Amino acid sequence: MKTVLITGCSSGFGRLTAETFHRNGWNVIATMRSPERETELTRLKGVFVARLDVTDLESIRTTVREGVERFGTIDVLVNNAGYGGHSLFEQASDEVVRAMYETNVFGVMNVSREVLPILRAQGEGCIVNVTSMAGLMGAPLISIYASTKHAVQGLTESMAFEYGPLGVTVKSVLPGSYQTTGFTANTDDRIDGGGDGLASYAQELRSHLDAVAEQMAMQSGRASDPQEVADAIYSCATSDSPVHNPVGADAEMLVTMMRGATRQSFLDQLGAIVLPSDLSD
Repeated sequence: MKTVLITGCSSGFGRLTAETFHRNGWNVIATMRSPERETELTRLKGVFVARLDVTDLESIRTTVREGVERFGTIDVLVNNAGYGGHSLFEQASDEVVRAMYETNVFGVMNVSREVLPILRAQGEGCIVNVTSMAGLMGAPLISIYASTKHAVQGLTESMAFEYGPLGVTVKSVLPGSYQTTGFTANTDDRIDGGGDGLASYAQELRSHLDAVAEQMAMQSGRASDPQEVADAIYSCATSDSPVHNPVGADAEMLVTMMRGATRQSFLDQLGAIVLPSDLSD
């Protein structure tokens, strides 16, 4: 029986992914910062709920060691833990910027470094990094978040080249917009800073983007189901798939816009969508 270690399992994509692997007969090391609060995953046979903070090296080492002691090995790592935030670049404090990088970028590196020697020793395995469509494109109010996800996309591509010959595949899953995952609990919104002028501008952008997201959801003709992200993660871990795997109706639309267009042409099209008309004129 194979074993997966997943970070950020307290809610959202992480919890759904843990449940998906469990349903398919895998051992699951379901990690989170506060496992004492978990009541559902702990009831499942073959699921080891453990404390892991991706910014705490000792917690990573301890959980990886205990997971291997319990299940014998680790075959797949899913780097899911992360958090986002909405603000203009100037509104993000140095503390917020560094905290987001510590979790979204260095956290991925920290856990991967601990698991990679196990995968290399086996001569096989897979790492799936859960990023975002923000890893392929920027957008208003996510300048810091998008920069962290761009970093992980580059890391994923380079690691795919480096470790493929050693039997370890490295991939990313890029969710579009999902409003029902619990991810909003892990966000840091700061759109009210920087004085009245900047704050009102940020609020105008936020209102427009909310309207755009609602319109795109209606145009897609299907409900946004976060289970499809968990299914994509499982597929990446168990079958041949590309290095980058966008998921969701809006993600599919954006990828279609990117195809066959120059980067500037795509950005021009995107700007016409994400900026209010009185700002983009």
